[in-house]
Amino acid sequence: MDYSNAHHGSHRFRTMTVTGNGKLETKPDYAELQIEVRTESKDVTEAQRQNAVKMNGVIQSLLALNIDRSDIQTSFYNVFPVYDFVEGKQIFRGYEVTNAITVKIRNIAEVGLVIDTAIKNGANAISRLTFKLENEENYYRGALQLALQNANEKAQALAVSLRLSHLPVPIEIVEESKGGPILYKTVALSAETVSTPIEQGTITIEATIRVKYQY
Repeated sequence: MDYSNAHHGSHRFRTMTVTGNGKLETKPDYAELQIEVRTESKDVTEAQRQNAVKMNGVIQSLLALNIDRSDIQTSFYNVFPVYDFVEGKQIFRGYEVTNAITVKIRNIAEVGLVIDTAIKNGANAISRLTFKLENEENYYRGALQLALQNANEKAQALAVSLRLSHLPVPIEIVEESKGGPILYKTVALSAETVSTPIEQGTITIEATIRVKYQY
C-alpha cells in the first residue's frame, strides 16, 4: 500500500492505494480432450490413408457414446519425414502423420470412458485434458465484486487506523489481472488403461484490482 500527498492549487488532498483480491471456486461445466492418432509409413500416401482409417474409427467410437459431431473438431494435422541416425549418418525412415482432434465432453463423469474408448479404438495419445467453464465471464464478474469489497474493507481499516473523520472515496479503479479460469491436467495413458479415473477438482477464478482512494 502506498500513501502520497498531492497539492492542487491551494487545496491539499491525500490519496491511498490498496489492492483488492477476489476468489471464487466452482466445479467445471465441461471438459476438452485432445486425442492424437499417429501413423508411419515409407510412403506418405499410405501413412495418410492409415491415419484416416484409424481416426475415422476413433470418431465413430465417440459418436457411439452420443457425443455430438459438432463437439469434435480437428486440432492439427502434421506430416513429417522421419530419420534414423546410424553411425552419424541420417537415414530416411519414412513419414509420420499426426492427426489430433479436440472433443468437448459435456458430461464430465464420462471423461474416463471417452479416454478409454479412444485408446481402444486406435488413438495413440491423449495430449491434453482441460476442464472449463461455460459462462466464465459471469464467475469473473463475481470475483471482481469480491475484489472491490476486499479493497473497500482495507481502505476502511486504514481510515480507522488513521483516525479519519470520514471514509476514503474511491477515485480510480484499475483491473490488475484477468487470468482465465482454466485447470490443465496432463494424463499419461496406455492401451492397457481400463476405466480411467479422472478427478475433476474445482476451478478457481481470481480477480485483482488496484483502487486509489482520496481522503
